[in-house]
Amino acid sequence: MTDTKPLSGQTALVTGASRGIGAATAIALAQAGAHVIITARKVKDLEAVEDKIHESGGTSTIAPVDLMEPDAIGRLANAIAGRWDTLDIMVISAAYLPELTPLSQIDPKQFNTAILTNVVATQALLAGFDPLLRRSKAGKIIGLTSSVGASPRAFWGAYGSTKAAFDNLLDTYGQEVEKLSELRVAIVDPGATRTAMRARAYPGENPDTLKGPEVVAERIVALASEGFETGHRERVD
Repeated sequence: MTDTKPLSGQTALVTGASRGIGAATAIALAQAGAHVIITARKVKDLEAVEDKIHESGGTSTIAPVDLMEPDAIGRLANAIAGRWDTLDIMVISAAYLPELTPLSQIDPKQFNTAILTNVVATQALLAGFDPLLRRSKAGKIIGLTSSVGASPRAFWGAYGSTKAAFDNLLDTYGQEVEKLSELRVAIVDPGATRTAMRARAYPGENPDTLKGPEVVAERIVALASEGFETGHRERVD
C-alpha cells in the first residue's frame, strides 16, 4: 500500500458499473490500486469502462450480469469465489428509477423492476458475498441511496419506497456482522449529480449546474481508503 495507491492489493466489486457514478467509481477504485470487478447488463458498456481503467494503469475484470435474473447473483458470487479468496470492497451502485407518478398511478411492471433491482438484488448481493467479505481483514460495503428513501416526496413513491428498503437492508446487515467480523457497512447519498438517471427525473435541469460523477467516486474511494464505522451515512454535496 502507498499514498498514491491506498487500495493496492485489494479486490473490489462495483454493480451498475457501466455508466454514471458506478463507472466513475470503478475507474477511481482502480486508480487507487484495487483490482475492480465491474458488473452491469451490457457488455459493450462495460468494455468501454474497462478500456478507461486500463488506460489509467488499473486492472479490472468484466462480469456481465442481469441483477433481476434468478440465481444470477449466486452464480456471480461462486465465480468470484473460485478466483479470489476475499472481497475487500463492494459498492452497490445499480438502481432502477421508475417513472415519477402519483402513487395511485404507479406502473406495476416498473414498480416490480424497481423492487427486484433495488431491494431483492441487494439482499442477494449481501447474502451471496457475505463469506468473501467477512474473510477480508477490512471488508467494506458502500451502498448508494437517495434522499427520498429517508424523506418521502410526492410522486417519488415507487423509487423512494425501494430505497427505504435498501437502506434498511444495509443497516440491518451491518448490525448483524459488526461484532462478528471486521466488515463495515456505510450508506452514501450522492446528492444532485450529473447522471442519466438525474436527467430522466429532472429533464428541464441544466446539467452544467451539477457536480460530475467523479466527485462522488472520489469520496467513495476516500471512504474505502480511510475506513469508517458501520452505520456511517453521508451526503455528497
